[in-house]
Amino acid sequence: MIEVSFEDLGLVDYLPTWDYQESLLKRNTEIKLANREAETKEKTLNKLIFCEHPHVYTLGKSGRVENLLLDEIGLTGVHATFVRNNRGGDITYHGPGQIVGYPIFDLEYFFTDLHLYLRYLEQSIINTLKHYGIEAGRIEGLTGVWLDVGVTGKERKICAIGVRCSRWITMHGFAFNVNTDLNYFTNIIPCNIDDKGVTSLEKELGKKVNIEEVKEILKQELATQFEFQYV
Repeated sequence: MIEVSFEDLGLVDYLPTWDYQESLLKRNTEIKLANREAETKEKTLNKLIFCEHPHVYTLGKSGRVENLLLDEIGLTGVHATFVRNNRGGDITYHGPGQIVGYPIFDLEYFFTDLHLYLRYLEQSIINTLKHYGIEAGRIEGLTGVWLDVGVTGKERKICAIGVRCSRWITMHGFAFNVNTDLNYFTNIIPCNIDDKGVTSLEKELGKKVNIEEVKEILKQELATQFEFQYV
């Protein structure tokens, strides 16, 4: 069975975490190149990172900066920062009470299909929500996990997904709203979608949720979906 190491970084700034991901991707790329050129057989490292970030808005490489509705003074006023990064997707928000997951997976161990990878991430979140009695699903053409799919005026996102893949090695990942302050989403047009809402597990259940419990459930759902074991 495929082996994956797990690390929970806790509350950590966005930029050092991005640098950490890049270092893991670089190391895996070096291993793959060495294996090809020298016919060595060193294994690449599959790693799953969980963390929370202080308030930050991140913009994907093809995103529109106009979807950030704050200037520098406004960002300072809400104690948030803004970062352009190299993932797919448009703008989103990260903050305390949100499970941010960064799988650094070599998809050549799993399957070389990026679209299937995104669907597996979505399904892991959908299955996690079932533990809390919440039915979630997908909207065709829109990456992420949604509630009340097909109900006009009620569709709302609970998990955003944006990834990068190089030589079949993934980075960036998902942002699952658990006890997230949803007011921060009013400062952006999330993922360039202005006709649908955003929600959290806390809002749907009407109470704060034990985020450590959610992490454990999600960890197991990811392992089941991708058929790996933790080491």
